[in-house]
Amino acid sequence: MSILEDAYLPTDEELTTQEVNLSGPVLKAAAFHYGNACLAENNEFMLCRTETNDPRACIKEGKAVTNCALNFFRQVKKSCSAEFMQYYNCIDKSSTDQAYSPCRKTQAVFDKCMKDNLNIERAPFDYFARVQVHKTNRPRPLEEPIPHYPNTPVALPEDAPKPPAKYGSRYLGLW
Repeated sequence: MSILEDAYLPTDEELTTQEVNLSGPVLKAAAFHYGNACLAENNEFMLCRTETNDPRACIKEGKAVTNCALNFFRQVKKSCSAEFMQYYNCIDKSSTDQAYSPCRKTQAVFDKCMKDNLNIERAPFDYFARVQVHKTNRPRPLEEPIPHYPNTPVALPEDAPKPPAKYGSRYLGLW
């Protein structure tokens, strides 16, 4: 991939942050609670990514997501460590596809601990698929103007004569 000489590239110091070194079953076990705890940060990051279409513009939001995840897992470790370990071990070892269904009892114990100690409820199964409105303080990015090329040919008027189509209909859907 080539880039222009004047393109801004972030430094290593800007990009360096502590990573969330957790396995898939751990993340899967905490997904519903983590989604509730860090909803604002995740939505802000995804809004930035889709609006700007430039990962360099969203470094600050990405660091906020990572920081929120680290704080969330520190709280879980401090408050519900035994229940969480039991739950994610069940997810990891009870089925080949890490299904939730064999672990409903350990899930209920973990959910109760999260509700009692951290006041975070498990989100309904379809909660993150629902439409959500996110309020942000970031300014809306400027829309790029439609480029105008001086050598663009003039479009034909709508009432221009059109000879019959040589091999069938002109319109795809009308065969």
